[in-house]
Amino acid sequence: MYYEPGVTPHGLPHNPFKSCVIPRPIGWISTVDAQGRHNLAPYSQFQNVTFDPPIVMFCGNQTTAGTRKDSVRNAEDTGEFVWNMATYAQREAVNASAQEFPHGVDEFERAGLAKLPSRKVKPARVAGSPIQFECVYLNTVRFPGASKMGTVDVVFGRVVAVHIDDAAIGTDGLVDVLKIQPLARMGYFDYTYVDNKFSMTIPGDNRALLAGLEGAADKARAG
Repeated sequence: MYYEPGVTPHGLPHNPFKSCVIPRPIGWISTVDAQGRHNLAPYSQFQNVTFDPPIVMFCGNQTTAGTRKDSVRNAEDTGEFVWNMATYAQREAVNASAQEFPHGVDEFERAGLAKLPSRKVKPARVAGSPIQFECVYLNTVRFPGASKMGTVDVVFGRVVAVHIDDAAIGTDGLVDVLKIQPLARMGYFDYTYVDNKFSMTIPGDNRALLAGLEGAADKARAG
């Protein structure tokens, strides 16, 4: 098949676009507003941008009413946000926190989640999430859409603190991804989680390149 988005119809019962870029890690973003009220929402358009310094981003499409997401406004207003790793065990809470609630509603409470204090920023961390990044806001890139919800704010933040549950680290010193089962977004209404892995190393002995793939800033600088 072939189609041109917004120009020619795809001819399928459901739009295939989001199902073609998979799996996508979930940015479970916690923030507080200027009054100190907590907010939590999952974003499937989330990714790390670079590792030296560590920077992440999440994309917040506008609400069904055509307003900016609370996560975006809060990050801009307070200069802080936290990324919480979503896991298969917390899938129902992730789904519950995805609802559109009125501004000021605490999604932690609605999803039955406990809060953990952060060390360097005000937004709380999700209890039970095995990994969290405390982030300071950098900037927002706004792309106007062809519809109200199509307009999107791409929010960038620098990671200033990393929390990893000791139970999520294996005896080899590596994050045990198979144990924590990170949740990921597919297309349509589908999700998946990490339950297998394999390793490959790029041929050769380019230490700087390998350090970059590892995300080891000290090795990359020395390489």
